[in-house]
Amino acid sequence: MRTAIEKFSDLHFYRFGRPVAVPGSPMECDLAWRFRPSEDTNGRTTYYKDYRRFTLTRDVDTCTLVVSNVGEYHSGTGAKRSGRRKGKKGKKGKREAPVTDFVPAKTQMRLDENAANADSTAASEPVLVIGEAVNDNLPVVESESDFSRGKYLIYMGGGERCKSMNHYVWGFLCALGEAQYLNRTLVMDLNVCLNSRYTATGKDENRDFRLYFDFEHLKQSASVIDQSQFWTDWGKWHKKDRLKNHYTEDIKVTPMQLRDVKDTLIMRKFGDVEPDNYWSRICEGETEAVIKRPWYLLWKSRRLMEIVSAISSRMDWDFDSVHVVRGEKAQNTQLWPNLDRDTSPDSLLATLNDKVGAGRHLYIATNEPDKSFFDPMKSKYRTHFLDDFKDLWDENSEWYTETKELSNGNAVEFDGYMRVAVDTEVFLRGKRKLETFNDLTHDCKNGVNTCPASS
Repeated sequence: MRTAIEKFSDLHFYRFGRPVAVPGSPMECDLAWRFRPSEDTNGRTTYYKDYRRFTLTRDVDTCTLVVSNVGEYHSGTGAKRSGRRKGKKGKKGKREAPVTDFVPAKTQMRLDENAANADSTAASEPVLVIGEAVNDNLPVVESESDFSRGKYLIYMGGGERCKSMNHYVWGFLCALGEAQYLNRTLVMDLNVCLNSRYTATGKDENRDFRLYFDFEHLKQSASVIDQSQFWTDWGKWHKKDRLKNHYTEDIKVTPMQLRDVKDTLIMRKFGDVEPDNYWSRICEGETEAVIKRPWYLLWKSRRLMEIVSAISSRMDWDFDSVHVVRGEKAQNTQLWPNLDRDTSPDSLLATLNDKVGAGRHLYIATNEPDKSFFDPMKSKYRTHFLDDFKDLWDENSEWYTETKELSNGNAVEFDGYMRVAVDTEVFLRGKRKLETFNDLTHDCKNGVNTCPASS
């Protein structure tokens, strides 16, 4: 533990697990810990988990054991909690053992304070832990009586399918907000249509909601049920228990007007005419002041965030980042007359000169397809790109194995939306972050004459 604390000076440690012996190797052990980066400013209580293999040797002079080597990120597989966590909703997993007293007194005091602060914070707000086993099994209604006593809301049809992911999220959170307002369980379709802009085939494709979002957090924090499971239960019990369905196709029917509906199921059916069939229309007008979209319920998939954690760990959580937008915008000189020049390697080096020290790890989040374009920057910085870490999602990775299991044995593409999500999250963890349209160029993000007026 002392070695870990000294080696990773940019991390704040909160919990250590018990050391685990490595079978057949008496001078090695695996150890897990929970930590936060020293400059984690994402606005959410987020902890990360790592487990590494430690190699020990005996000092010939003092005859004491010393650590001679610390393995790479997640190398201590013996300390990993195996399999998906199981248990009922809200049940807490086993906590790691607290630190022991061989850590130096000053360090022990800092760890104790961190752990106390972590516990008090966790009691007041949701906590995201990256590195724990994920339990995203579908929630199941355990009995007929539980199902029949429940109240449900479902959105059917609509223009959200196959649009951008932002469009989908905007509509989905409206549905979730209405369900909460009505004190009903949201019946949700876990099949998300991924727009062709994100897929390798260039065609719209169905994907699992859990590939992109933290379903475990959602089902623990809100009342949701999978659509297919719901219709199976409805088919078994609705006639027997005389369950009623309140049906409406009119988007002008507000959640406030549905507040007193007693029927088991409220079904909103959306037509084919866009934009009047967007789910988000329900939250417009007078409803906007009543229903607030519950953004805090929708977190990125922890499997994607695990990749973010791994990339950051390989740079020792001590790196700077720059977001470089090029692509079609750099080619369109009518709307972005300076962007191509301002994002050239020479201009980037000049801009970064007084902001990022030479020799620093520099993560470059970019849509530039030819990464050799940035080769001149290697003379001053240790540059990194998303594809430098593709072993984290290739066929030998944990991500590949777990997502394949989630998809009934079908391999999952690390698609364009996942790439953008991971690229953005790594960028945000840089100690110094430089944005294209705030720091690299005076061009406006949306083209000429669209910059917000200065205050």
